[in-house]
Amino acid sequence: MAAMRVLVPLPDRDFDVTEVAVPWKTLTSAGHDVVFATETGGVPAADPLLLKGVIFGQLGAEAEPKAFYDELRRTAGFEKPIPWPSIDPADYGALLLPGGHAPGMRQYLASEALQSKVAAFWKLGRPVGAICHGVLVLARAKDPETGKSLLHESRTTCLPKYMERTAYLSTAWKLGRYYRTYPAYVEDEVRGALRDPARQFVRGPVHLFSKGTARDDRAAFTVEDGRYVSARWPGDAYLFARKLLSRLV
Repeated sequence: MAAMRVLVPLPDRDFDVTEVAVPWKTLTSAGHDVVFATETGGVPAADPLLLKGVIFGQLGAEAEPKAFYDELRRTAGFEKPIPWPSIDPADYGALLLPGGHAPGMRQYLASEALQSKVAAFWKLGRPVGAICHGVLVLARAKDPETGKSLLHESRTTCLPKYMERTAYLSTAWKLGRYYRTYPAYVEDEVRGALRDPARQFVRGPVHLFSKGTARDDRAAFTVEDGRYVSARWPGDAYLFARKLLSRLV
């Protein structure tokens, strides 16, 4: 397997620990080069609540992804990301779009400048992976020729509405809208980008607490559509990373 450069755009803060650290570890362990990019080239930071525990020390990242993130933070590539404007899509063999739900994610999810770079990469036909809220970047990015979402004809999953609603309702008394990045649910917006949502959107099995691990995929879920791989939440991160890795040939 030839080594590839994998582009990972991030916001300045609040990205999901697991959805970045697990794919990074998987890809770099296989010999690939992960290149991070932020809006102005500043050093990014993960959602701090996912590191210490969202509420009463619970609902945060698991120990292994946190250890990967601690390792990642000390790498030169993470400490010196490239600015979004300097991204040349042709320089990368694959694109990875992580998620996260805290307010800082809006910088990344709503950037039309980043969406234009993602659209240019999508047109190259190379592997793309998106997980959780990261699918919104693809849903919002437009094909410059048709004006339609990049996902208009694709099969996909994303953060399911039942997960987003449950997390919000169970924590709103303490954290307000921490789990509601936008008024619309992620699933509703992604479905709205598809030509035939009933056929193209795949919710996956209902899981609220069970997560996939490096050694057990029974609770994990991904959707594969040619070169495109999508997943629902951090509990899918290990399987998602391996599915993307399998396309880097």
